[in-house]
Amino acid sequence: MSSPATAIILAVTVAVILFDVVAKSSDSDPYECGPTPKRDPRNLRHDMITVLINGFSESRIPLLQSLAATYSLSPFVSSVLVLWGNPSTPPRVLQQLERNLSLSSASAPISIRPHPSSSLNARFLPRPNDIDTDAVLICDDDVEVDGASFEFAFRVWQANPNRLVGLFARSHDVDLKRREWIYTVHPDRYSIVLTKFMLLRWHYLFRYTCEGGPRMAMMRRTVDAVRNCEDILMNFVVADVSNVGPTLVGARRVRDYGDARNDEDGDLSVGLSSRKGEHRKRRGWCIREFHRVLGRMPLRYSYGKVIDSVGEQGLCHKAGRLVFCDQ
Repeated sequence: MSSPATAIILAVTVAVILFDVVAKSSDSDPYECGPTPKRDPRNLRHDMITVLINGFSESRIPLLQSLAATYSLSPFVSSVLVLWGNPSTPPRVLQQLERNLSLSSASAPISIRPHPSSSLNARFLPRPNDIDTDAVLICDDDVEVDGASFEFAFRVWQANPNRLVGLFARSHDVDLKRREWIYTVHPDRYSIVLTKFMLLRWHYLFRYTCEGGPRMAMMRRTVDAVRNCEDILMNFVVADVSNVGPTLVGARRVRDYGDARNDEDGDLSVGLSSRKGEHRKRRGWCIREFHRVLGRMPLRYSYGKVIDSVGEQGLCHKAGRLVFCDQ
C-alpha cells in the first residue's frame, strides 16, 4: 500500500502531465510577453511603488476595500491594482466592487483587474500598461500592515532592490534520512518570503512570466496543477538571478486574518496541525520538483531581521510591573 505522501506525488505528477497537454498552446499571453513590454528600467519610477492585492473570496471584499484604501493613502504608492482571481464571481459583484474601489480611492488610483482563470501565476503578470514603477508589492487581501511598517519595508527594498523583501519567512532544508528537499520553518534562518507581503522589482514579474524557456514554462504549469507554490517559484527565480537570499523586515503591527489560529471554534491544535502537515508536504514536493526541472538549487539562506528601531533596552518597575523604561 502506498503512503499518503506517495499518493500526493503520483496525483500531482499526473495532474502536471494532463495540464501540460492543454496549457502548451496558451502558456504565455502576447499582451504580457510581446516585444514591447520589456522596457528600459530607467523609464520606471524608482521613488514610488505599485501595490497588487490578490483577491478571491467575496466574503473578504469589505476587508479588501479597506486595505486598498489604506494603501492608496500612502504618498509612496503610485497605484493599487486588485487582482481578482475567482472567475466564478458574478459580474454584478465585481461591478459593485469596482464602484466602491473608485469611491474609496484617496491619493493613488485603485483599479480592479479580473482574471479569466484562477491561475496563481496571474499574480506575477508584468502588466506593462498598469505598472509604471520599479518596485511592486505583492500582497494578500487578508493581511493588514500598518503604514509605518509598509513605508519602512519600502525603504529597506530601495536599499536592496535586487532582493525579495517580505514580512513572512519560511525555509527550505534537507531531510537527511530521506535525502530530499523539504519545506519548513527555522528559528534562525530563512530562504523564502511569502506573497502575503512581498516587495520585488518589476523585472522579476517579466522574468517569471516571459523568460526562462521550457523549464520555466514547466514550473509555471506545476504551480497551476497543484494550485500552490507560486511564491516558492518566485523565490527560485529571484535567487537564481541575484544569488542572494531574501530580506525579512520586522513590522510594528501586522494582522493576518487568514492565519488559522484566528479561529476560535473547535480543537484548533488538531485541525491546524493536520492542515499544516499536508500543506508542508505539498510545498516540499514543489521545492523538489522545481529543483529537478531547474537542475540546481538557487535558494540561499538569510539570517536576522531588519527592524526600524531597537527602542529602549533598559527595564524599569512601573505600576508593579517590569517594563521597558520608555513605556
